[in-house]
This record gives sequence, structure tokens and C-alpha cells, in this order.
Amino acid sequence: MKNEKKRGKGMFIFICILAFFVSVFIGAISKVTIKPEWSKKYSVEWSDEIGTLYEDISYGEEESNKFDLYLPKDSNKETYGLVVYLHAGGFTSGDKSDDKSMLSWLCSKGYVAVGINYTLRTENNDKSVYSQSMEIKSAIPKVIEEAEKHGYKIDGITMSGGSAGGALAMLYAYRDAKESPVPVKLMFEMVGPSSYFVEDWDNYGLGQDTDESREAGARLFSVMGGVEITPEMIKDGSYLSLLKQISAYTFVNEKSVPSVLLYGKHDRIQPYKGVRHLEKALKENGVDYKLFVAEHSGHGVQNDDKVMKAYMETVEEYLDKYMPVK
Repeated sequence: MKNEKKRGKGMFIFICILAFFVSVFIGAISKVTIKPEWSKKYSVEWSDEIGTLYEDISYGEEESNKFDLYLPKDSNKETYGLVVYLHAGGFTSGDKSDDKSMLSWLCSKGYVAVGINYTLRTENNDKSVYSQSMEIKSAIPKVIEEAEKHGYKIDGITMSGGSAGGALAMLYAYRDAKESPVPVKLMFEMVGPSSYFVEDWDNYGLGQDTDESREAGARLFSVMGGVEITPEMIKDGSYLSLLKQISAYTFVNEKSVPSVLLYGKHDRIQPYKGVRHLEKALKENGVDYKLFVAEHSGHGVQNDDKVMKAYMETVEEYLDKYMPVK
């Protein structure tokens, strides 16, 4: 009987953790194939008429520590704004090439644009959201150095991304901006997790007053945070301090950069309930932000075309306001 209970408990925990990684994988591949007419403006096919593309430039020792640098055609300006766009994939999949059309659009507007790869979590390594965020942090000086080597002096950065990339963009913009080689001017992102309260992640079986639920939460958040969390920490709430370094909302302050955000109301991959902590922090600190909520959509925000359009128009408006092309 005792062995059966142990097996049942282990199965519950396995299913909870598996549910998360299956969900993020599905979320990463569920893209809208038929794009509305307005979206073509923001999805540009790369050509030499836009500028010059340098691919797979190394920034670190890991095999995946590479970035693609998009340099605009006009190379005669005194300074340029840099837009960093980080790929989605639930921290376990994805590639910088997935965002080529977005990066091409940004470059076509006159920005230096960059897509950065980071080491993905696999069954054979101990990578985490924290380690990935530190790789991004280490990449930024290298990106700026490479751009300036080609004659593009960088005077400001906008951080961006989707899902996992959105989470990493927020961490750099809110947590690491004070250490950036040049000022961070803006952040825009879609559906990136910014907080890790077990009660918000209840769709994965977390937040229940059971030993199994607490153990599942401890294991999942240990993987994500790259720290050791115990079921006892889940029970007494002390786990939250260990997850601070990957909880972007905790770093929001009165000096945080303007932000444009988009979330799906029915998101079960990055639970929508978690957004309230980020919004509260932005509001209480007087940050200039715009939060768009796709009322009929999940992680892919595929059912709210008008909201998506408004989000992209606001992104362009904020870019023009806070990091204009000179």
C-alpha cells in the first residue's frame, strides 16, 4: 500500500511538471498561419536593400552563445538605437532565426536589431531561466561592440521578446538595466512570465494544500530558478525569495523603463493571473506602461486581431517616442 501511494505521488508530480513543458512546447509552435493584412507591415522579408546581416557571431563559450546582427542600410548616422528581440520556446526550444521577419522590420525602420540565442534547458543540463538571463546579460556588451566595429555607434537599447523571450527581455530591462553599457530606453513583450506564485500556476496542479502539489511546485520552480526549493519552502512561502532573480516584477521601480505588454486572458501556459503582480508594480511606481489584454485568447493571442494590431501600433508609437530614429 505504501509503495502504491509513493508511486501515485511520484506520478502526480511527474504529470504536473510534464504538463508545463508540453504546454510551452505547444505554445511555441502554435502560430497563426494566415496573417491579417495589417500585420504584413510588421513582418518584413529580409533583403540587401534593408541592410547587412551578420549571422552566428559568438559571444560566449557555450555552443548556443551566438547572435545575428542586422545593420540598417544607412550607415552615416552619428548614433543608432539597438533593439534586442529574444525568441520564444518555453526556455526549452526556439531559435533566433524564428524572429527574422520581426528583426528585418526593425532594421528596415533604421534600428540596429539583434536576435540572441541562449542555452536551452534539456534533460542533459541544468540550465534555467536564471542562467539564460545571465547569458543575455553577458551578450549585450558583445553586441554593442560588434555593431560599433562596423561603424554603428549605439546610444540606447530597447529590449523585447515573446513568451520565454519576453521573460528574459523583462529581466534585462528591469533587473539589469543599471549595468547596461548604454541606457535601456524601452521594453515591449508578449506573454512572458514575470512572477512565480504557486497559486497563480494552479492549472499545473500547483498551489493545492497537499504534499504532492507542494513537491511538484518545488521541483518545477527549482528547475526554472536554478535553485533548490523544497516542499517546506513552498508551504511557508520562503521559496519566493529564491525566485526573485527570475521574477521581473520584483525589480520594477520608479526608474523602470516605459513598457508595452500583451497577454491572453485565457493563457494556461503563462497563467494570466500572474500578470496582476507586474501591473501593480508598474502602476505603483508610476511607470509609463500600456497593458493589452486579449480577452478571447490564450498564449498565442490568436483570437483578438484588433488587440494585436493595437499592441503593434503602440509598440511603434513608443519606439518613435522613446528611441526615435535620428
